[in-house]
Amino acid sequence: MDATEQPLKITVVMPVFNEVATVRSIIDLVCRQELVDELVVVDDCSSDGTRDVLAAIDIPAVQVLLHEKNSGKGAALRTGFAAASGDVILIQDADLEYDPREYPLLIQPIAEGKADVVYGSRFAGGGTHRVLYFWHSVGNRLLTLLSNIFTDLNLTDMEVCYKAFRREVLQRITLREDRFGFEPEVTAKIARLRVRIYEVPVSYYGRTYAEGKKIGLRDAFRTLWCIIRYNTFSR
Repeated sequence: MDATEQPLKITVVMPVFNEVATVRSIIDLVCRQELVDELVVVDDCSSDGTRDVLAAIDIPAVQVLLHEKNSGKGAALRTGFAAASGDVILIQDADLEYDPREYPLLIQPIAEGKADVVYGSRFAGGGTHRVLYFWHSVGNRLLTLLSNIFTDLNLTDMEVCYKAFRREVLQRITLREDRFGFEPEVTAKIARLRVRIYEVPVSYYGRTYAEGKKIGLRDAFRTLWCIIRYNTFSR
């Protein structure tokens, strides 16, 4: 970024559903990042005590929004995007699988005027990774490959949580998917905009299903359908 330019305002959008064990820790960690100006937390009708934790949050930079019906990650992100006021909007999950201390890596290509969208990548190398499910990683790579075939992008991790967007990019697309279909949908729609997309390696501290991991086989099939739908039927 040129020294004469105003610094970018950064908004982090965090969808939350039943994360009572981690939500306060991740909010505090996000708010400790100097480049973050605003955190929009969207609770998707949690029932495990998460809302009690959020009700106790008294941090000026944090805005908490509540869904009265559980609608899914994509729906929570739409609510958060609509409320965000930043020049750059970055997605953060509430489960401590991704490290907010890596925000500078994600923001740098945008701040330098090189990128309009930045994806993290758990597979590009360079980050610390917890060793977990082999078939889960194979599925992610196959879905990314199929998405790339349709979009003609060369992403290595379409399903990654960490995505950063210039505000105007999100304003140019209409998002519809309520659950994890958000990932292939947003990828298909920004690919058609022909904006500048970059990818940076990020760390990943994955959880087991016993620890609260939520995405499953049903979501993989929905992702497959969304790749086809949003690259062929929804132009």
